[in-house]
Amino acid sequence: MELNVVKKKKDKIVLEVVGEGHTLLNLLREKGWKAGADQSSYMIEHPYMSIPKIIVKAKNPKKVLMDSATLVSDEAKEFGKEFGRAMKK
Repeated sequence: MELNVVKKKKDKIVLEVVGEGHTLLNLLREKGWKAGADQSSYMIEHPYMSIPKIIVKAKNPKKVLMDSATLVSDEAKEFGKEFGRAMKK
């Protein structure tokens, strides 16, 4: 994965997320709302010819993105624990 800053303002960040698709960007978008974003969205202009972008608008969009990534990570860890318990049954 590679991140490229497309636009960076005080209240908005647009990042290209090279090598990812709907799965990760949709998770980050969803967690962005939970982290307090005013806008949390992503776009893939063409499925084969464009680089996905995540857009976050907030008072502190950098913090919202970091918090979103933390929420995704925490959820993945919880899934791992539950999966391990389920497999022991």
